[in-house]
Parts: sequence; C-alpha cells; structure tokens
Amino acid sequence: MMRHLISAADLTRDDAVLILDTTEEMARVSDRPIKKLPALRGRTICNLFFEDSTRTRISFEAAEKRLSADVINFAAKGSSVSKGESLKDTAQTLEAMGVDAVVIRHSASGAPYRLATSGWIDAPVINAGDGTHQHPTQALLDAFTMRRRLVGEDALGQDLTGKRITLVGDVLHSRVARSNVDLLHTLGADVTLVAPPTLLPVGVEHWTCDVSYDLDAVLLKSDAVMMLRVQRERMNAAFFPTEREYSRRYGLDGERMAKMPEHGIVMHPGPMVRGMEITAEVADSDRCTVVEQVANGVHTRMAVLYLLLGGNEPAVSHARPTDSENK
Repeated sequence: MMRHLISAADLTRDDAVLILDTTEEMARVSDRPIKKLPALRGRTICNLFFEDSTRTRISFEAAEKRLSADVINFAAKGSSVSKGESLKDTAQTLEAMGVDAVVIRHSASGAPYRLATSGWIDAPVINAGDGTHQHPTQALLDAFTMRRRLVGEDALGQDLTGKRITLVGDVLHSRVARSNVDLLHTLGADVTLVAPPTLLPVGVEHWTCDVSYDLDAVLLKSDAVMMLRVQRERMNAAFFPTEREYSRRYGLDGERMAKMPEHGIVMHPGPMVRGMEITAEVADSDRCTVVEQVANGVHTRMAVLYLLLGGNEPAVSHARPTDSENK
C-alpha cells in the first residue's frame, strides 16, 4: 500500500481490491453494537479543508473517530490560498503539532500532491478533493457500492471486470468523473461518458473510456448509471441552453430508468439537483444507491486510514473494542 492517496490513477488493481476488501471488513464492524476499533488510538489526524464541504468532511471525521483517532478540524475558509506560501505555513504548523496524517480538500488542482511531495510535512496525505482534478475516496466508495450491488457482498478479491458503467452530465467540472474513470478502468469495468459536447473536457478522447451523446442508447446496456451534479458554481458561461433542455436530453426519469437492465443501479455523488439531473421518482427508488454511498463513504475512509496508518495492528476482522470503548 502506498504512503499517500492523491489520485485514483495511482492505485494498482491489487491496491484497489485491497481497499475494497478492507472496506467490506469495516462495513461488517459498523454492523456491530460497538462500532469503534482501537486501531488508530494515539494517532492524530487533521482534516484540512480549504474548500466548503459537508458530506466529505463529516464522513472523514466519522471514520477517524470510529478508528479511535484524535481529530483536528482545520477550517481554512477565508485564508489566502492562491499562493503556495499559505499552504506551506499551514503544513509546517501541522508538522509542529505532530499530526500523523492530513486529509486535505483544496480548490486548487494539485494542492494535495504539492503537500505530499514538498517535504513540508512528514505524514501521509489523503486527497479529499482538489479543484476539478481528483477525489479518490469518492471513486473508491462508488466502486465498493457497485461491487456490493453488482457482484455481491461475498466478492472479496474480485474486481468489476466486464461491468458496464455510465457517467452522465457535467464531466468538464467533475473530479468525481475523472477519479471514477481512472479507478473503474483499473478494476476492469467498461466506462462510457454521456454529456453535452460543451461539458466534456479537452482531450477526453485520450481518457480510458468511451464517449456518447445518446443517453437512451447507452442505458440499455448499463449495469450502473451515475448522474453527475451540474456544478454551476464552477461555470462562467452558458454550457447548455436551458435547464429544461438539459433535463430532456441528459436527465434521468422513471421512463429512462426502465430502459436499464433489471439489475441496473442508479448512483449520484450528491448533492442531487432533483428535477434537473434526476427526478424524485428515480432518486427515491430501490435502484438508487445514494444513501448507501453515504454509508459506504465512512467504511471506505476507515479502510484507507487503517491501511495508511494501521501499521502492524491486528487484522480488522479480528479487532475487538476494548473495555474502555464499551463505556
């Protein structure tokens, strides 16, 4: 297992399957009456968020606390982050505090890589989202959700070979799309992007996936369809005529969902824009995994933290809460 988790593209198939298998163990631990493990007791983890987040920050914090780590939440909103010096000063402050790992979200693509390779801090760095670049733990939790639904809960050691995954919507601004394309390709899945031409990035033809503009045709053979959020906050121009037109061509409603194979699932990284990207009928259906993805996010982040920091602790499946944790 590598020292940092910066990009989904850095993971080998064995790395990814190890994380998914460990996530399965963490999910089973979470089903116990006592959900805490002592694996990271005495370790200090800093959540360094230069960009607003609710889901990801809370998910990481829950994962850290379930592993008995001490948590520092560093909200950097309002700080000057446009130049490397600010990040450097913050990193050196954390180094002086003796943190054992840093979870960083930053609006600048490449900031986590800079932190991990700069020598400013001697601790593992986990990328919780950087600009429009990468969000590796999101891709891992998505892959875990797909494996559970499409392969089964007894799929230890298996990948997603042969599964057909479709990502729909605002690919241009989506770090989730980039991370998923990288990881799903590594895991053997066949990935197709569906989006208006204006919402596809330059060079997408070199990505390890197919591209289509016809959602209805692709749905017929999709094992999983992930609807991407239209990221208006990153848009500085009109990328499509109207919301109604976007919804008509690229939104998912009940009629479209019915075209999918019976086992097919619908996913969304959240937050959902109901009525535009996805209708309430689809979002609330049994085939939609949004709530599962949130729960699996905690399990996945527990697995990543455990593998990066767990050292020689006992295997997760054998770890038991101590008396002090039962109180």
